[in-house]
Amino acid sequence: MSASISSPIVKDVPNLSALDLAALLCSRVCHDLISPVGAIVNGLEVLEEDKDEETRTFALDLIKKSARQASAKLQFCRLAFGAAGSAGAQIELGDAERVSRGLIEDGKTTIAWNLPRELVAKNRAKLLLNMLLVAAGAIPRGGALTVDALGNGFRITAIGLNARLPPATAELLAGGPSQSVDAHAIQPVYAGILARDCGLTLTATTEGEAVVIAAR
Repeated sequence: MSASISSPIVKDVPNLSALDLAALLCSRVCHDLISPVGAIVNGLEVLEEDKDEETRTFALDLIKKSARQASAKLQFCRLAFGAAGSAGAQIELGDAERVSRGLIEDGKTTIAWNLPRELVAKNRAKLLLNMLLVAAGAIPRGGALTVDALGNGFRITAIGLNARLPPATAELLAGGPSQSVDAHAIQPVYAGILARDCGLTLTATTEGEAVVIAAR
């Protein structure tokens, strides 16, 4: 019988193992892709079974729209969660802007991107993209996201109808809580891990009607 080998604990998150972190991030990516991929499958089934021209046109439009959504999600996830090159690789902030607009801007949400086009360490770019996801989660009905530089870090301001974050978000960004982390909490936890790897502190605050995610 082989010996059991425990998974190493993620630094600064004592109740999260490396295996659990990988599994929860994979679950997050899969959750994002299920909807557009499922719509593509449904559209293909309609094309195969229905001969009505209007219905087939609707199905084809659904397939095209869903394929674009799936592509946008994959391109974003590749930079936000993937290795994005070899160790020590850098990412151009213009690429980060492109995938962010492709994923988030949808007619209801806009992005004001006030960062220069420059190369940054890949984990700094990954941090920025994960901060964007956390900020976008504060305005589920749409609104405006503003991305600014903040010293050596970043500041993202989210403004929208009833903009708010779940009560535990600030604590999760900072490396807590002590209880087990589930799939719903992995986004701010991972963003916090990236921030600390970059030597930055991540915070979430409410300023008037805006939610501000800052790494400094």
